[in-house]
Amino acid sequence: MKQNPFILFFLAMTCLLLPVVGSAEETLTLMTHDSFNISKELIAHFEEQNQVKLRVLKAGDAGTALVQAILSRENPMADVFFGVDNTFFSRAISANIFTSYNSPHLKDIPTRFRLDDQNRLLPVDYGDVCLNYDKAWFAEKNLALPTDLADLIKPAYKGLTVVENPATSSPGMAFLLATIGQFGEDGYLGFWKQLRDNDVLVANGWEDAYYGHFTSASKGSRPIVVSYASSPAAVVYYAEKPMESAPTGAVVSDNSAFRQIEFVGILKGTKKLQLAQKLVDFMLSRRFQEDIPLQMFVFPVNQTAVLPPVFTQHARVAEHPATVSPAAIEKNREAWLEAWTTTVLR
Repeated sequence: MKQNPFILFFLAMTCLLLPVVGSAEETLTLMTHDSFNISKELIAHFEEQNQVKLRVLKAGDAGTALVQAILSRENPMADVFFGVDNTFFSRAISANIFTSYNSPHLKDIPTRFRLDDQNRLLPVDYGDVCLNYDKAWFAEKNLALPTDLADLIKPAYKGLTVVENPATSSPGMAFLLATIGQFGEDGYLGFWKQLRDNDVLVANGWEDAYYGHFTSASKGSRPIVVSYASSPAAVVYYAEKPMESAPTGAVVSDNSAFRQIEFVGILKGTKKLQLAQKLVDFMLSRRFQEDIPLQMFVFPVNQTAVLPPVFTQHARVAEHPATVSPAAIEKNREAWLEAWTTTVLR
């Protein structure tokens, strides 16, 4: 039977106007730094469980991303923010851009990681910034391995160390804080002056320092580099051939490392509060936490999470890291950086 063209046109227009079931999936935006990484399978699982599309908005390094979140507080760019660490903690709290949330997973997180009693920022992971050294280089030269920051200014260690500029590098800033924690505000500049006189090399960032100058990872001439206590585990994990032991070591003696803790928070103004809370819960859950080590090579804060073997065998944790309070960091950051620049670079 011949179809009436007017009926066909009417049906076609009706189909265009009707909503398509399942096409209006909600989107939840997670704003973070460029180093954030997590398994695609995990993201897919969260999306399926909550019928939402997770958009990950990478916005530069941690400091840059936080500044963008603060500047856009009246019209938030995201629903959740991950990547505030304890060096920017006070600035983030003072900006009043996060809303409190008491996640049920907080019961599995030790109190030493929980810096905000109002739970506007909830801890997710941690890592210790410290000296790494090339084991083979020291064995070949028959020189004792460094065991403390003070070793770096000894004559035998002249010209052996590369660090990152604290003004342009997160691990560089953490290492500066380690020296303030160990030598105090009255003594850290004296240490840096001696380190400068001992021919320390300053790189702009971690990648340049590690892959451009560190003898274990490049054709460089520096067998000591500022990196992470988990870096030896990464070396073993990414090695082309299986390794029984890491070719690098980490210095985690008392007050020689600075612990970075990263936090997640729900941004004020989100119109998807319940979904945002579910994302925070997911990030603190055991499943997400166990994915962190081999994605970002830091430690999970959830004490029920099981570490991968490469971490238990080759990553280190500082028993007594150097401590500088978030409030002191926020108050003195610019002054410390200026004093460091004057002492070391000028």
